[in-house]
Amino acid sequence: MDKILRINMSAKGGPALKEESNAKYPGMGGRALTTAIIAGEVHPMANPLGEENKLVIAPGLLSGSAAAMSGRISIGCKSPLTGGIKEANSGGQAAQVMARLGYAAIVLEGRAPEGELYKVVINKDGVKIDKAPEYKMLPNYDLIEKVKATHGDKVACISIGPAGEMKLGAASIACTDMEFRPTRHAGRGGVGAVMGSKGVKIIILDDAGLENRKPADPEKFREANKVFVEGLRTHAVTGSALPAYGTNVLVNLINEAGGFPTNNFKEGRFAGASSISGETIADIETKRGANPTHGCHRGCVIRCSGTYHDKNGKFLSKQPEYETVWAHGANCGIDDPDKIAMLDFLDDNYGLDTIDMGAAIAVAMDAGLAKFGDGDAAINLIKEVGKGTPLGRIIGSGAATTAKVFGVERAPVVKGQAMPAYDPRAIQGIGVTYATSTQGADHTAGYCITANVLKVGGFVDPLKSEGQVELSRNLQIATAAIDSTGMCLFIAFAILDQPETFQALIDMLNAFYGLSMTADDVAALGKQILTMERDFNKKAGFTALDDRLPRYFYTEKLPPHNALFTVTDEELDSVYNW
Repeated sequence: MDKILRINMSAKGGPALKEESNAKYPGMGGRALTTAIIAGEVHPMANPLGEENKLVIAPGLLSGSAAAMSGRISIGCKSPLTGGIKEANSGGQAAQVMARLGYAAIVLEGRAPEGELYKVVINKDGVKIDKAPEYKMLPNYDLIEKVKATHGDKVACISIGPAGEMKLGAASIACTDMEFRPTRHAGRGGVGAVMGSKGVKIIILDDAGLENRKPADPEKFREANKVFVEGLRTHAVTGSALPAYGTNVLVNLINEAGGFPTNNFKEGRFAGASSISGETIADIETKRGANPTHGCHRGCVIRCSGTYHDKNGKFLSKQPEYETVWAHGANCGIDDPDKIAMLDFLDDNYGLDTIDMGAAIAVAMDAGLAKFGDGDAAINLIKEVGKGTPLGRIIGSGAATTAKVFGVERAPVVKGQAMPAYDPRAIQGIGVTYATSTQGADHTAGYCITANVLKVGGFVDPLKSEGQVELSRNLQIATAAIDSTGMCLFIAFAILDQPETFQALIDMLNAFYGLSMTADDVAALGKQILTMERDFNKKAGFTALDDRLPRYFYTEKLPPHNALFTVTDEELDSVYNW
């Protein structure tokens, strides 16, 4: 993984390729590499959809190896949704295949002439770029079926749907899973719109004839990987809860905690929670012949994904993730799992972020375009996005734009990006992350649910402000580092509770690269990444005032605890003081 592939979409005569060593960015992979390239090569005031912006696709440091859980991929750019730096993360097969092909990053530069569309094919023999007008405005599932007819189903694909081609603010980038379905998405920040602006519809990765990347010290690497896997399998969350019920195991937990945003963040408990819980959906999947326990990429041992069948036993979608079940469920007042699964499928097919779509629909419901609880109306709104109608383009631009267009005051967004499935009034730590993350409102940037609700890595009272800044700060640092390894973020549950599992991760990195990293070095990497991202955002015009929640979270009490967000501005401004 020693090469960076640059594709200039603005070159005269068509896209131009250039391969170079990644020596300029030593020791960086995943988010560290996407951040370094964007911060170092993109003007902070560039138009996100313009020629100056770049889209960087980077597997992690351990991707393409035998390391368990190492199949995450980072996609970075200047975000058309937030206006700041962005890293969106996805599972699927792309990271492993791309790493085996030897690429530390693919960088899409420039901008194709308006209306032109391309496919990129990469295998052990090289790179080929062709015009692909036959793919224009194809939804992701139809696109992948066409690819299967010409390239088979052993390749991995990175693609955009119609939303990306229309350059909508909530457009995602899809990665195919082990069954060659476009179900894994780098969803947040409008990264799909940037790929669309480059004129690239799909990147096809073929690692036929190639082997796993080899560690510098195979024996130490195998031993560390063994300890790491054992830690994941023995932890209650990663070894039992997530495999049994997926991420949706959180529905009942967060609902009970009073932090499950309902009807556009008006309440913290949803009366229909039991109908859409992880336990209920797993039972439906089992009865219909689907699989509630499934990995999103080879090498996954947690297996928190799954498949969801309709009432006729036919595949409908991947198992809807917790964030999706909340966004299209409780946040819109919908308690029908089949409707939620259909919304999940449509989001994946059109290439949309389920979080911003659920938030946008809830805002539209507040505006009177539909009633809370009307699943069919929600489905029709997503179909409007797929059609590219004026209403669809508004919804597909995300919750912030939808609120502005329809005059809705309650817009649950930070830096233009919709809040995920935890109300910051009932879970104060996640509010600190929403407010201060370089990424906009993003639960994965510093997942304080660990200590606030699940009591993993300690306990910090979710209804009090004390300790929340330190909790969020430490998790944001750790997350940035984990995002650079190619590891799934869910390993955090085990490494926070099990020092030996954290050490095994460090041992794997050391054995693979012949290093002698310590825990302090991991923290230093996280701080380095966050510093680069903060500096970019400041140069793009962000100030301390952008590190705040919407005002109503400070003034409108949230039932059932009648809680307000109480972390002060001064405390928020201290998050990055290390």
